[in-house]
Amino acid sequence: MKKSQQLETLFLHCKPARLLISIKGVNKKRYASNLAKEVDCTYSHCVRILKDLKKLGLVTIEKKGRIKLVGLTQLGEDVAFQLENLLRSLGRADEQ
Repeated sequence: MKKSQQLETLFLHCKPARLLISIKGVNKKRYASNLAKEVDCTYSHCVRILKDLKKLGLVTIEKKGRIKLVGLTQLGEDVAFQLENLLRSLGRADEQ
């Protein structure tokens, strides 16, 4: 499967998109456990999504002891920005 196909399959789901946008919201690295709470999913599900995002080159995961710090790569920032714009555009559909 091509990387673009993997991305398409991944982002057609709500949690990965919301997770990426949540990471984008702050200019520093975030804790995986806090991200899981924000996106309303379990920690293990969040970590599984983050591993997929890391494989695709969208996030960095830095492990400090038992804590995982998550940040965006440049590609991840670009994708998160575009997803945010898409969601904003889709939100306008409710207004019409």
